[in-house]
Amino acid sequence: MRALVVDDSRTMRRIVANVLEGLGFSTTQAADGQEALDALQQEGAVDLVTVDWNMPVMDGLELVTHVRKNREWRGVTLMMVTTEAEQSQIVRALAAGAHEYLIKPFTAEELRAKLDLLGLVPVEETA
Repeated sequence: MRALVVDDSRTMRRIVANVLEGLGFSTTQAADGQEALDALQQEGAVDLVTVDWNMPVMDGLELVTHVRKNREWRGVTLMMVTTEAEQSQIVRALAAGAHEYLIKPFTAEELRAKLDLLGLVPVEETA
């Protein structure tokens, strides 16, 4: 499975990518929403995109909206991974098309649990 990790923090991208790689994902990284769109256009759809909300150039909500407008990417699972914890922000992200929402800081177990809910953890990992 392939994942795109989108966050303006290099450290956070590495943390998320390391957890995903430990679960068997191959990962690509982008520092903002526009870089993420460019990566999707160049490499094709991925199975999962983790999206930070607050980024320069194009924020996470804009990225989610753009991905959902593209028919070729309808099967991509989008998970917000952000510090935005207000209920109204969560509702906006889910209404825009995000499948799940994880609030920073988080543990590797919490990220894995969200992926499990989405059906993205390999079967042998759930035992």
